Amino acid sequence: MNLAQYFPVLLFIIVAIVIGAALMGAGRLLGRNVPDPEKLSPYECGFETFGDSRMKFDVRYYLVAILFIMFDLEIAFLFPWAMANGAVGMIGFWAVAIFLGVLTIGFIYEWRRGALDWE
Repeated sequence: MNLAQYFPVLLFIIVAIVIGAALMGAGRLLGRNVPDPEKLSPYECGFETFGDSRMKFDVRYYLVAILFIMFDLEIAFLFPWAMANGAVGMIGFWAVAIFLGVLTIGFIYEWRRGALDWE
């Protein structure tokens, strides 16, 4: 392995770190720091804060998060498979069929748990 081929990548990382640190330092030195109570108050989605920050979330929140991850993974794996569909043959087809079957089972689980029912 020739490590000289990785020099441009190392150089790019070093330049990115230097530029990022320089911009953050310039912002800290040149920017005004005028805190006031309104600016420092907690802010959540346009509403004043209410309740304890350690309150329990409804389980539907987690089910929606699982649903998002499930479909995000599906798209992330299906795009490359669709691009190489002709090259993977029947083994690739059945691997994706099993993958989609597992995702369908997860979708049915989410549906039965009520994650798709909005109140």
